[in-house]
Amino acid sequence: MEFESDNVYIDKVLSGDSGAYRFLVEKHKDLVYTIALKITGKKEDAEEIAQDAFLKAFQKLSSFQSKSKFSTWIFRIAYNAAISKVRKKKVVHIDIADVNLDGGLIDEVQDEISEQNHREKKKLINACLQKLNEMDFTIISLFYLKDNTVDDISEITGLSKSNVKVKLHRIRKKLYKQMHQMLYNNVTIVTRNA
Repeated sequence: MEFESDNVYIDKVLSGDSGAYRFLVEKHKDLVYTIALKITGKKEDAEEIAQDAFLKAFQKLSSFQSKSKFSTWIFRIAYNAAISKVRKKKVVHIDIADVNLDGGLIDEVQDEISEQNHREKKKLINACLQKLNEMDFTIISLFYLKDNTVDDISEITGLSKSNVKVKLHRIRKKLYKQMHQMLYNNVTIVTRNA
């Protein structure tokens, strides 16, 4: 389905066509749900948070000032709701440990990955993404899957722009390291009988 600009739908809703809001929901529901699921770890909680986020955004749409993108705004609402839900259950732990990788290792991993077929690459990347903690997954998803800027991610997560940049750098290193480990752990050695 081809979507119009978010502002087209927002203008329609604000002009009385509340049915146009369904296009905004359809356009952004997958990542809103994914963010909530990754943070809460429960499908039921993620569904509830996604519904609540879209309802809250609909109710407050007249106060949306278009200083940022609608997607940034709705992701921020969902992110905050998910974090709040988790905090009620437990303390959120964010791991920002440094990962040291030399340039040669990164090149080696890239060469090995380029040899894999498309399906294997996708499988490997998805497996590595699933190993990331909530914050890392959210940041990398917003940046690469939804093409949000560092400024947008800063607004969504409440992190400073420089912190977002540092986290993106560290997350990429984590992913390279995980891919390298997975590639070498899955190597099968074949021997011939002499």
